[in-house]
Amino acid sequence: MREILPVLADWHAAGVTFGLATVVAVSRSAPRGPGAAMAVGPDGEAVGSVSGGCVEGAVYELAQEVAASGEPRLQTFGYSDEDAFAVGLTCGGEITLLVRPVTAGSDPAFGAVAASVATGEPVTAATVVNGPAPRGATLAVWPDRAAGTLGTSGLDVAVTADARGELALGASLLRHYGPHGERREDAVTVFLQSFAPPPRMLVFGAIDYAAAVARIGDFLGYRVTVCDARPVFATPKRFPAAVEVVVDWPHRYLRSTATDDRTVICVLTHDPKFDVPLLEEALRRPAAYIGAMGSRRTHEERRARLSEAGLALAELSRLRSPLGLDLGARTPEEVAVSVAAEVVALRWGGSGAPLTTTSGAIHAAAAH
Repeated sequence: MREILPVLADWHAAGVTFGLATVVAVSRSAPRGPGAAMAVGPDGEAVGSVSGGCVEGAVYELAQEVAASGEPRLQTFGYSDEDAFAVGLTCGGEITLLVRPVTAGSDPAFGAVAASVATGEPVTAATVVNGPAPRGATLAVWPDRAAGTLGTSGLDVAVTADARGELALGASLLRHYGPHGERREDAVTVFLQSFAPPPRMLVFGAIDYAAAVARIGDFLGYRVTVCDARPVFATPKRFPAAVEVVVDWPHRYLRSTATDDRTVICVLTHDPKFDVPLLEEALRRPAAYIGAMGSRRTHEERRARLSEAGLALAELSRLRSPLGLDLGARTPEEVAVSVAAEVVALRWGGSGAPLTTTSGAIHAAAAH
């Protein structure tokens, strides 16, 4: 959804009606997770994807029908021998879609939600999926305000509280309530889609490898910052336009920067006077990934220095060094792929092994 919102915001601002299909639930090896979206707008233009191609044709027609009729629909697609290559999921999973018409009248806060996502302001969009409440009704929830209604004030109050809780986690999921927001009831199903600011990737050391890592980090949706104490190397023209470049001592910059459990930290300085004080700071703060470049000998020397600096075994165990998966990478671009692969595997609990050597579900269940 995040990727197609700029187009949808333009359609909404122009006052045109479009059909919006959103994945609200998945099972087994479904190709896209909750929140994935596809929309069909004026003149049959389609943007986004809900299945990576398996059922897009059927969803396209359904979105057109919904836009024309004004009636939201709930549709589940799964695998079957009869329709696997027609309207089924060839991967063997199952997805449930809420397909609803979006107009300036039916969803007046849509433009405000899109604007918040564009500027990095946290917001959760709550939509009625099923039950006695109006299907497709929406409520936009920010940390300090809300807009819209799901049908009753009690339901709005309960959903607003839950939406703010999920917003802190950046989660998108189904929640169940009574008709007036009663807890422990399941008459009304509501999909909460949270748009938290993009996670950060902090790259230290403005070398050629950093430029490649920054590019792939930006591609993966991170807000990337490159930091180096040497102004001759830390120049914006050496990095993609979307990447922030900072000239400062790495450990000093990190000390003044907020990180959280989604933050990726890549230490490419490869110099003890930079990376030891930097890692000493990094390993004592929240982060999803902390990796450092260097040979195995460099790693052992670095680890010894960090131990002398007082870091405990549990803190040292968070360090992934040498960083990246064993791909045989040599060029900066190949090394960047190796690092990105390790970050993705760690994020989703992947083994890093070739899928041909593994068994069971390809997509592990997401942990919130």
